[in-house]
Amino acid sequence: MRLRSLLFVPADRPERFEKALASGADAVIVDLEDSVSPANKPRAREAVREFVLRYGGQTALLIRINPLTSPEFEADLAALSGLHPFAVMLPKAEGAASVRKLAVSLTPAIPILPIATETPSAIFEIGSYREVSANLCGLTWGAEDLPAAIGATTARRTDGRYTPPYELARSLTLFAAHAAAVPAIETVYPDFRDLKGLSAYVGRARRDGFSGMMAIHPSQVEAINHAFTPDVSEIAWAEKVAAAFAARPDAGVIQLDGRMLDLPHLKLALRLLESAGR
Repeated sequence: MRLRSLLFVPADRPERFEKALASGADAVIVDLEDSVSPANKPRAREAVREFVLRYGGQTALLIRINPLTSPEFEADLAALSGLHPFAVMLPKAEGAASVRKLAVSLTPAIPILPIATETPSAIFEIGSYREVSANLCGLTWGAEDLPAAIGATTARRTDGRYTPPYELARSLTLFAAHAAAVPAIETVYPDFRDLKGLSAYVGRARRDGFSGMMAIHPSQVEAINHAFTPDVSEIAWAEKVAAAFAARPDAGVIQLDGRMLDLPHLKLALRLLESAGR
């Protein structure tokens, strides 16, 4: 299924669950981690169980659990027992070893979406996700926990763009996702009132090779979905390229509309058609 937009909702705010489902997001991430205080986590787990039991078969629900090293981890697993959400989001993941540890703990087996860049050690494990690609439904990154972990004052420049260390983390996640042949999911844009800035941000994400993005507010969903949906002109170009190569199956290079196109162009065309559901 398409994962253009993945909308977060705090697990201890069940009154927001229906609104999240109605937002138009391709998936809803119910968060048991950062957005829920320790005192509210037991109540949040109960709300998650009820929500997944009611809607798990109707929409893509992801549950962000607490990290593997957290004292809350085992209680999260117990709450998920017997449930069938679309996926489990794993924060502070540190490569294939983290995925394997979580995977053996999940009954039944559930796809995993790791957040790949939230600790310094995690940066050196990003390339290992291709070893566990069968367990993944995607790969994403975060720009909040890592600067806090290393004492950086911010991950962003004054214009909102990332500073070099976090551009590196973003790029490594992007390449790791493609190496594992799973969707690369861009991290959140925190200022949900700045829709102009969001539009530029998500445009860069699609340009660079991400196939979806996480959202923190329903107002962001429409712009994200629009950016990751090929428009009419893109689809028309992709169809022409695919048809031209299909007409000459032995050709490595073809000429189309005055341009020389080779197999990477065909790969891009097929990816566009796939994302458009063609």
